[in-house]
Amino acid sequence: MLYQMSPKVVELKRKLESFMDRHIYPSEERFYREAEELGPWKVYPVVEELKPLARAEGLWNLFLPESGHGAGLTNLEYAPLCEVMGRSHPAPEVFNCSAPDTGNMEVLERYGSEKDKERWLKPLLAGEIRSCFAMTEPAVASSDATNIESSIVRDGEHYVINGRKWYTTNATDPRCKICIFMGKTDPDNPDRHRQQSMILVPMDTPGIEVKRPLPVFGFYGVPDRASEVVFTNVRVPRENMLLGEGRGFEIAQGRLGPGRIHHCMRLIGLAERTLEKMCRRVRSRVAFGKPVSEQTVTQERIAESRIMIEQARLLTLNAAYAMDTVGNKVAKAEIAMIKVAVPNMACQVIDWAIQAHGGGGTSNDFGLTQAYATARLLRLADGPDEVHRNQIARFELKKYSNS
Repeated sequence: MLYQMSPKVVELKRKLESFMDRHIYPSEERFYREAEELGPWKVYPVVEELKPLARAEGLWNLFLPESGHGAGLTNLEYAPLCEVMGRSHPAPEVFNCSAPDTGNMEVLERYGSEKDKERWLKPLLAGEIRSCFAMTEPAVASSDATNIESSIVRDGEHYVINGRKWYTTNATDPRCKICIFMGKTDPDNPDRHRQQSMILVPMDTPGIEVKRPLPVFGFYGVPDRASEVVFTNVRVPRENMLLGEGRGFEIAQGRLGPGRIHHCMRLIGLAERTLEKMCRRVRSRVAFGKPVSEQTVTQERIAESRIMIEQARLLTLNAAYAMDTVGNKVAKAEIAMIKVAVPNMACQVIDWAIQAHGGGGTSNDFGLTQAYATARLLRLADGPDEVHRNQIARFELKKYSNS
């Protein structure tokens, strides 16, 4: 391995893997059943029962790199731990390391006032509440975030917020108490990246209506609780503005960089788990007189899966190292590359696993359809493939601007 794990990370990884074996994997069937039966508006008891166990074992808030509240790990150190958590859908929330709470906690840690930290960050760190992030809108192509039309208008000592958002993760969760909302405070600013701001909006503020949960390939609450939310003349105090008017894109870039790499780390774990399922399945089935594992096409797919996972992991570790050493802004190309490569890799590996399971692979019995929904979603979430590819190409062409 090019990046050697420290003794601290080795021990945390060992503890995580043990916890997964003892508690997470045996609880998956119950988790999926509760998600289906209770739906996106309810708390899933199995997750709440496991959280105190994880916290008691010191497996809590591992994602926070710069705060005394977490394990104090770098992105590179967190990567193998995040991969382990990514192997199972309920795991990240059990360890208080799930999106969008992770990104929102980092925003509050960096940009929130002491009052904000006491009111919102502290209970988020304790896992007592959840949060949402309202950015994407149904009326515009939100892959270009400068298109966002929601308004944040100053009115004396308050701001008045109006807008319609969707894919606002967690909004249907009854524990969701705070929203980070992105909208325009200065729509006429000639600099399109200075028009936007982010503001804290308590979810019990009058004028907020959570219209509906949004299924992802028919799943509600797996991998997350995507929701549509309407904000109508929502008034919040002036002090709720984060960092200052016109700083929304600045906050977004600081927030989305770590979020993107966390998604990729988890997807590598999910792909590993999927490859394990595929290998076990093909060794246990016989077709046309010999085990499916002896069919050449099966062996080719297993080999390609292993190659693709290893490539994706190395690319992700390299991005984590770059983020730690030169910062998120300088590491933009590395982050963009993994955001394209890893979800596409995971989609392909999961698709081959579904094929290897036959018709059963399209059911919910093996966790493959849930895995595919997650991987396919992440070719769009935090920026679609096309945007990241364009960005990578611009970085590459810039190298030859004087030639």
